[in-house]
Amino acid sequence: MKIIKLFDSQFSEVVQLIKKAHFNALRSVNQELIELYWQIGRYISIRVESEEWGKGVVTQLAVHLQENIPDSTGYSSQNLWRMKQFYEAYREYPKLSTLLRELSWSSHLHIISKTKTIEEKEFYLRLTVQEKYSVRELERQIDSGLFERVVLSMEKVPTSLTQKHPNAPEVFKDVYILDFLNLSEAHSENDLSKGIVSNLKNFILEFGKDFAFVGQEYRIQVGKNDYFIDLLFFHRGLRCLVMFELKIDDFKPEYLGKLNFYLEALNRDIRKPDENPSVGIILCKSKDDEVVEYALSRNLSPAMIAEYKIKLIPKKVLQEKLHEYYLLGESSAMKER
Repeated sequence: MKIIKLFDSQFSEVVQLIKKAHFNALRSVNQELIELYWQIGRYISIRVESEEWGKGVVTQLAVHLQENIPDSTGYSSQNLWRMKQFYEAYREYPKLSTLLRELSWSSHLHIISKTKTIEEKEFYLRLTVQEKYSVRELERQIDSGLFERVVLSMEKVPTSLTQKHPNAPEVFKDVYILDFLNLSEAHSENDLSKGIVSNLKNFILEFGKDFAFVGQEYRIQVGKNDYFIDLLFFHRGLRCLVMFELKIDDFKPEYLGKLNFYLEALNRDIRKPDENPSVGIILCKSKDDEVVEYALSRNLSPAMIAEYKIKLIPKKVLQEKLHEYYLLGESSAMKER
């Protein structure tokens, strides 16, 4: 029996070698394909911009390719124009050349068609590689306005949190989209908690793949009393416990006292010696930013007040808010000069 188990272990190593080789082979093929599409896009762009070619010539090229390379796909007139668009989107940004070859063509098509600025494009390029997004996951993040929400959240991460965790602005957001829970407007905290646990894959996609689920209604004991944390996670990047208190109403300052109590209990009794200080998130249905600012101004614990939405925020609304944010930043910079 022990010999069989030993062989099983060794056989698994061979399986992993094969899987790794398959992955590397597919990755190499994808990189060659993206490089080819880049070169074709460049070729077409140069000739169209010099007015040597018109739209009709690209259509003729598509027909010519289909006749001369009949076994190949992906060279329709529409896709050839997309290659041109792909090249023109990044030709002035050579620093992204290596990154571009890490994504599939389908992922590139979503980014090109659904983003406007190079900053937004680069954001999704890097995130797709970092988080290993599938095409569907990437599409969901773009549609939920992740870029806009991350930028708008940057200055809302409290100092008490960034002092303990400098990378917190890259991890936590001011607004989270929980449309995948399919909650009604009249949902309860129990509905919210159960919905999250039942949809952990989507929840972690929204919050970040470094979140690992620890428990629901996580019990802590202080004195002779038991207390229960709504949701507890561990964040691998920050190397700390992250607790969530769920509230289906407006944020109230008194919620912070309970959160700080739970954080103290986690740090004293649950946190391991090699882990960083625990983080607390109060996830509310809505909040007044001024009330939040006052409540957190003297708070020393690494905590954040975030808002959740049960429906997608129209991307146009987020883009308008981001535009206002940039204008405000420019105005402040002008005053400082």
